Amino acid sequence: MKHTAKFAITLLITTFAVSAGVLSNANVTLSQREADNLQNKIDAINQNGLKEKTSPRRTAVTEAEVNSYFVFHARDKIPAGITDPRVAILGEGRLTGRAMVDMDDVRRNRNSGRWFDPFNYLSGKLPVSVKGVLRTSQGMARFEVEASEISGIPLPKTMLQELVSYFSRTPENPKGLNLDDPFKLPAKIREIEVAKGEATVIQ
Repeated sequence: MKHTAKFAITLLITTFAVSAGVLSNANVTLSQREADNLQNKIDAINQNGLKEKTSPRRTAVTEAEVNSYFVFHARDKIPAGITDPRVAILGEGRLTGRAMVDMDDVRRNRNSGRWFDPFNYLSGKLPVSVKGVLRTSQGMARFEVEASEISGIPLPKTMLQELVSYFSRTPENPKGLNLDDPFKLPAKIREIEVAKGEATVIQ
């Protein structure tokens, strides 16, 4: 279970920088079958990663499988305050996406105390979108954000970082994740190739 959770978190990170969201693709059909397909692939990746000597393995993950997984299997893995995540896999490492973010929840729990805090002027569930490039090599990954928006308005990187930090906090890492920091891929994954409509996990 530990490795499954890790890989699920990695999927979120690589598709929308953990908590900032992903863009819906209207052409993708969501289904339990596609979600189950991805769950089976995750299980196989984790089992291979547990081996003392990992077998060379390439596992293709489609856009439909990832979006279906969000709906049917990942609800308990997505942080509270984030709903309806979707991903579009554009190719050449590029990913875009969108999710609804509960800004009331963010504002209540941040409690910055600053009257000029821009989050004080955001309320309700708002669409947050992110576009960027995933770069992976030798078991490490980094998501380079190219642009982000909230309700169609450009979102400064500093605000995006605050959202990512807020939603990625854990007892082990109370400050959350830093957008600029590379992260280690789990299950002995060496790299992830991002082509149009699918990503290939390489062990």
